[in-house]
Amino acid sequence: MTIESAALENRALIERFYAAFQRRDGAAMAACYHANARFCDPVFELEGARVGAMWKMLTSRGTDLRVEFGNVSADAASGGADWQAWYKFSATGRPVHNIISARFRFAEGLIIEHVDTFDFWRWARQALGPVGLLLGWSPMVRGKVRVQAARALDQYMSAR
Repeated sequence: MTIESAALENRALIERFYAAFQRRDGAAMAACYHANARFCDPVFELEGARVGAMWKMLTSRGTDLRVEFGNVSADAASGGADWQAWYKFSATGRPVHNIISARFRFAEGLIIEHVDTFDFWRWARQALGPVGLLLGWSPMVRGKVRVQAARALDQYMSAR
């Protein structure tokens, strides 16, 4: 495979991943990941099957989820995209508009590493309301959100 064809395939993989996200098809998203994949963002740090399970959980629960993506780029080893999500945060019912930058690394035609970055304090202000406004910047609030998210994923996976 040439460098150019690998870059095209990786770009197509990113586009396929986000198109599945737009359809709320967590299984198709999970299929884009290598078995040894790693994912991290301000809320989750996951490896292996937990990565795909997270997307399946989020897409199955996000009935009002809307996703847009753009600025997709890729070369033979890495890539990126910018994306936005609009949804109601299930714990509070508050509307959220999250703006995310994604970076990827690839192995064997699949995503081996995925890092999403976003402004956690901005997210917390929307999702958590006054608590997020006052304390969303703090490691304590971020830690609590991380623990709750991990617990929700554990429960989702054990129910499957």
